[in-house]
Amino acid sequence: MTANLHHVVLTVRDIEASVGWYTDLFGFAELAREEHFGGSGGRTVLLGAPDWSMGIGLASHPTNGGETFDPSRTGLDHVGFTVADRATLEEWEARMSDKGIKHSPISDHDWGSSLNFRDPDDMQLQLVAFRQS
Repeated sequence: MTANLHHVVLTVRDIEASVGWYTDLFGFAELAREEHFGGSGGRTVLLGAPDWSMGIGLASHPTNGGETFDPSRTGLDHVGFTVADRATLEEWEARMSDKGIKHSPISDHDWGSSLNFRDPDDMQLQLVAFRQS
């Protein structure tokens, strides 16, 4: 029995700013917008592929203290996305530079190449191009 990852939900400080950032950078569609169950005052916006094959949720919680993300704390380290090849990774690197998005240089590994960058909450994201055989 196997399970495939479908979505991840990230808690953000400003949900509308993050929705704008993720839709602008990735071209995601807004799939759903809902209040959290139980009337907690929180809400989530699900972005992703129009066929619902993959999604990233952005959540707001009224108890959020507004601190920036820290990958060294228990929880999330980063979220990774795949791209077709290293040339595509280079196009993403240029796009991020044009948009003023903080990012690492492309790093090469035995398995392929990667590019790390940060969202508006300083959440670490990564693009990966696996080596073609």
